[in-house]
Amino acid sequence: MDSESKLPKEKERSARGEVYDWIQCVIAALIFCVLLFVFAARMVNVEGSSMYPTLENSDKVIISNLFYTPKQGDIVVLRKEEFMYEPIVKRIIATEGQIVNIDFDAGVVYVDGAALDEPYINEPTHDRENFEGPVTVPEGCVFVMGDNRNASTDSRYSVLGCADTRYIMGKVYLTVFPIKNIGWNG
Repeated sequence: MDSESKLPKEKERSARGEVYDWIQCVIAALIFCVLLFVFAARMVNVEGSSMYPTLENSDKVIISNLFYTPKQGDIVVLRKEEFMYEPIVKRIIATEGQIVNIDFDAGVVYVDGAALDEPYINEPTHDRENFEGPVTVPEGCVFVMGDNRNASTDSRYSVLGCADTRYIMGKVYLTVFPIKNIGWNG
């Protein structure tokens, strides 16, 4: 009978140990997620239709600036409070030292004299904003545009102009919501 009374106590200790192990795992996962989203990545909400059809209004995207160097073609989130308090999502068209010009009649963007192949845009670029080109992108800056060119306020607008790379919060890597739009962007 003595060995039978030990059996329930051992099962009770084993069950407590299992619960303790699960709690440790959950806490470790939460700490990992917090560290990941504080230091490596963050989620941002896309506001507006300036990046349509690549990104849609209310899409949720994961961005990171960990070890990131801006490159032509990257989709980035930037914040310039003098321009707009909320972060904006745009595509890098040119980086420092490159020359941007736009033929608004033909709707074609040129970088360093070569027309960009832009299968991602919604329609050709006919909206001038107040762009006076050609523009040489200054050191430490990028020239950004939305994929929905005629419904995007971007580097063509003098208040934003060529954006300082310090305004870049990170590169867009992944769309996570809504489910129909899930996919890699990087």
